[in-house]
Amino acid sequence: MVAIAYSVAFEGVEARLVEVQCSVAAGLPGFGIVGLPDKAVSEARERVKAAFGALSIALPNRRLTVNLSPADLPKEGSHFDLPIALAVLAALEIVPKEELARCVALGELALDGRLVPVAGALPAAMAAAEDDRALICPRDCGAEAAWVEAVPVLAPGNLREVVDHLTDRAPLARARPGLIEASPATNCLSEVKGQERAKRALEIAAAGRHHLLMVGPPGAGKSMLAARLPGIMPPLSPAEALETSMIHSLAGTLDNGGILRHPPFCEPHHTASMPAIVGGGRSAKPGQISLAHNGVLFMDEFPEFPRPVLETLRQPIETGEIVVARANAHVRYPCRFLLVAAANPCRCGYLADAARACARVPNCGADYLGKISGPLMDRFDLRLEVPAVSFLDLELPPTGDRSTDIAARVAAARQIQARRFQNHEKLRVNADASGAILDQIATPDEEGRALIVKASEKLGLTARGYHRILRTARTIADLDGSADIRTPHLAEAISYRLPFVAGG
Repeated sequence: MVAIAYSVAFEGVEARLVEVQCSVAAGLPGFGIVGLPDKAVSEARERVKAAFGALSIALPNRRLTVNLSPADLPKEGSHFDLPIALAVLAALEIVPKEELARCVALGELALDGRLVPVAGALPAAMAAAEDDRALICPRDCGAEAAWVEAVPVLAPGNLREVVDHLTDRAPLARARPGLIEASPATNCLSEVKGQERAKRALEIAAAGRHHLLMVGPPGAGKSMLAARLPGIMPPLSPAEALETSMIHSLAGTLDNGGILRHPPFCEPHHTASMPAIVGGGRSAKPGQISLAHNGVLFMDEFPEFPRPVLETLRQPIETGEIVVARANAHVRYPCRFLLVAAANPCRCGYLADAARACARVPNCGADYLGKISGPLMDRFDLRLEVPAVSFLDLELPPTGDRSTDIAARVAAARQIQARRFQNHEKLRVNADASGAILDQIATPDEEGRALIVKASEKLGLTARGYHRILRTARTIADLDGSADIRTPHLAEAISYRLPFVAGG
């Protein structure tokens, strides 16, 4: 007797359909699971046995074999408990095979038969929709999975409710989507005293997703400025919200079945490991750069991060994705993030203050910022020094535009870019443009060309630096409502590429 249930195995944000085949045959009594299961999957048989005992279901004195197909695909996670249990029940003719074959199931079983929530319900719902099947998942995962309206989502609380539904004794109602994530509480940029140039750089960064590096003494307000960046960024589009939420679903960070509609803001500590930043570990989970997809990755004390961690950022910044290589699989995650880095000018932080600077000035500054390699530094579109704020400035009332006003300008610039790239699937903002597309949208006039050539010679710009200036100038022009890049736009973009005074 053979029965089949369906579940999913995760490869990055993609959920691949898995056949859970159960055979009940003559032979020595036993319960085996094959098909490249990990430890959590292999232990499912003990949880399934206990859950059956809670339902007063006895396993026959025969050989039970569960095969997870395709057999060469690694199966990881406790979410295979429920489909394994259902396949066994179908093989024992307790639930109808036809009803079970129309469903994709995932969920962990408690020993008393309860269904424990698992990560990845949203990608699983996408996979079920593509295969035209319903999804059965734990009750606490139903609100999350129900955002995929194309698939019926059933969210029982225990195994008995699943059995009653499949046998038509007590059909389950469809789960309803959770609430949209509330707008994060952010403080207003106008509350930051002084730092008008830094506020302008934040506006440009948000409008075109340009990477930003701020260097300044302790207490200058670098972290305070970065924390206010989400408040001026537009909400995620439906497509961005779905792909971002799928990553957070795999990481198990979605709250109450909600879906992300605002750009995520991730700020890892400088002691974070490489797997924590780029992804990996035992289950190749997404790292901070993927959790910041379509949002902001803020790395404070940037030179304090281990050098290997910093260097791994170079390729994701260019490609917008990260490949986590493992011995038996290569897992790909998207990671189009806005990198905001903050650093002190030197280890003590007071390079420009003769009264407090250490005895190694100015070499300490060159050594400290020298931890940021040239290729990585070249990937920052905006680089600026954030000076200390005087006590007199702190007594002044709020200055500059409010976050709501800046956000309106950023949203208008993003709408211009959305129309510009509407026929290009992989291009969304100016920072994505390159090659012939960049030549079309960011061609300077003769005066501007002469300016950028002069700047290239004086600053020793690389080809990457040249293109990043053009992208930044295009964003500045969008904020200005200009169809063409003019000389003032280029001049402002070039000003953000100047080397740091103290050994940068």
